[in-house]
Amino acid sequence: MRLGGLLKTSALDFPGRLSAVVFAQGCNFRCPYCHNPDLVPASGRLEDLEAVMAFLRRRRGLLDGVVVSGGEPTLQPGLPAFLRAVKDLGYLTKLDTNGSRPAVVARLLAAELVDHVALDLKADPAGYPPELAPPEQSRPVSETLKLLLAAGRPVEFRITCAAPFVDEAVVQAVALAAAGPWTLHLQRCRLERTLAPALLARRQPDEAELLKWRDLARQSLSCEVR
Repeated sequence: MRLGGLLKTSALDFPGRLSAVVFAQGCNFRCPYCHNPDLVPASGRLEDLEAVMAFLRRRRGLLDGVVVSGGEPTLQPGLPAFLRAVKDLGYLTKLDTNGSRPAVVARLLAAELVDHVALDLKADPAGYPPELAPPEQSRPVSETLKLLLAAGRPVEFRITCAAPFVDEAVVQAVALAAAGPWTLHLQRCRLERTLAPALLARRQPDEAELLKWRDLARQSLSCEVR
């Protein structure tokens, strides 16, 4: 398991839980607004896995859960074994994924290695722009979305509201596709550190637009801006 970072304590990343967050290294998407650009290539500084596990052993009883984020965790062959080791320590687990590998997500759910899943939707799942992901990835993302809707596990959906890739129509399409007793988080686009700032050299949605989109999405599911 290649881990490129560790956030020792978070009250935000696992709903209702105090958690640690580990960041898997490597991603198969190239979202220009990615705020973890150092994790996109499968190279760079790695966290010592045994040191991470030792930290988690010491924090038992103080933390409730462990979030595996990225990068894209489902690219890691060691992900199931890592989640099993974390579960054996008594932690709840949460997976943050871009949805590109539905078969992996299905296996993790079937093995009861994941208690909560967050699916990061980059645009309308019916078709992603090539600047975000290879065109052939739209179908797997849609499959992951349908899988999570049917899984009966806690799930949340997230969109980073980055122009020109996300607008009112995209938010409505995602809300309709994910309609049900779930939560959709509209995330403000953060431009402090990105993969390709030049592609985002335009005005980003302001607070009034985000609140308007939130209200439209609430016709289909719970929705919040963060």
